[in-house]
Amino acid sequence: MADVLALVEARLRTGLGEPDARAAVTFLGTDRFEVLRFTDGDIVRYATLGMSLQPMTDPTAALADPVKGPRAELVLSVRGGLADTDKVLRPLAVLAASPQVEGLVVAPGASLDVGEPLWPGAPFTSVLVAEPGGLVEDLDLDEPLEPVRFLPLLPMTPNEAAWKRVHGAAALQERWLNSGTDLRDPLRKSVPLD
Repeated sequence: MADVLALVEARLRTGLGEPDARAAVTFLGTDRFEVLRFTDGDIVRYATLGMSLQPMTDPTAALADPVKGPRAELVLSVRGGLADTDKVLRPLAVLAASPQVEGLVVAPGASLDVGEPLWPGAPFTSVLVAEPGGLVEDLDLDEPLEPVRFLPLLPMTPNEAAWKRVHGAAALQERWLNSGTDLRDPLRKSVPLD
């Protein structure tokens, strides 16, 4: 299974280049999770490595299937130099561990909340999981393993997260689009929601 992580890291390098930093976090009772940092001009991308080692299992299932189930890694993109975004490493590792710890299936449209600012002074405590396939292509694995999907994370303010719970992910994304929101701005304000 360690081969899965080697393939995932190779796919991340193909899509994002060489990482310029990496950090590892281990939580009691879970596998080790790494977060890799990639810098491309003024954009800094953080990608998890380790979440895809185990398939995500529906929390209502009687038994966790050790082979079948969706696999994913998380990718967060922000503008560098505006905030201390490197402090996002631990919150990202917490989100990557959530399928193992809490039995979550992380999928596009989901909200993930860490309960504290993503980095010091961040106006965001949660993220919206976006559709994969943009930055990093899905990684096909040998049958019967499902492909690894690289899910972009879009930071949400508490007001946006509350609005999304009522109106849905598509409505929030449309609101961002119509307002010309720079979702990579680590200091951005909430989009107008009235």
